[in-house]
Amino acid sequence: MREGSAEGVDRSGGLAEPTIEPFGDAALLIDLGPATDQAQAVRAQALAAAIEAGRTTTPAIGRPVPAHASVFVPFDPLEMTLEDAIAVARSAIATSALPGPTALDSGDDTPIEIPVRYGGPDGPDLENVAAAHGLRPEEVVELHAAARYRVLFLGFAPGFGYLGGLPPALVTPRRDNPRERVPAGSVGIAGGHTAVYPLAMPGGWQLIGRTDIVLFDPDRPDPALLWPGATVRFVPVDDR
Repeated sequence: MREGSAEGVDRSGGLAEPTIEPFGDAALLIDLGPATDQAQAVRAQALAAAIEAGRTTTPAIGRPVPAHASVFVPFDPLEMTLEDAIAVARSAIATSALPGPTALDSGDDTPIEIPVRYGGPDGPDLENVAAAHGLRPEEVVELHAAARYRVLFLGFAPGFGYLGGLPPALVTPRRDNPRERVPAGSVGIAGGHTAVYPLAMPGGWQLIGRTDIVLFDPDRPDPALLWPGATVRFVPVDDR
């Protein structure tokens, strides 16, 4: 997941006009422009919700999947032409409300709390992150835990939520050398995002802590703990 740039944004301060392109023979990709900030993710979520609401009358449209600044829309090519699918997407764009700045704070008022053991074996990159910004490790923990985050989208792995809202003082590039195995529950920073690894897997994020909360369990009615638009806060704990 690469960080976006400001190129392509309407110079008047508005958001770029969405574009619609075929994605294979049975899907569309609605591109909302560069993934510059949280507002684009809110916009993608609103558009996906509008398309989802119309599926009751247009069953050939599949479940839309919002990303940071795009929406993937599958459709059944045996039941619907490409032109008709594009028409559905255009209608959703025209009728969905464009979220304003306050929409960033309009999620559930009760955030999902994730207890985290920061530093030590659970956060082997905490001291490096602190040194990169001229901070003490305790200051990194305070900044990270004081912020309120929003799930921009899920990707990379089942239940992996990219969280926006990381304090600018903590924006840190990925590691030069990714790890072959990152333990499940590891809390990391990469660029302007923070996230929790739902499963053990390779990864290059800067690891600052770890949680025992299960982010993804296929046996749960809702396997993923996080969903696009949810709010999250991290709570420091020390049970070592």
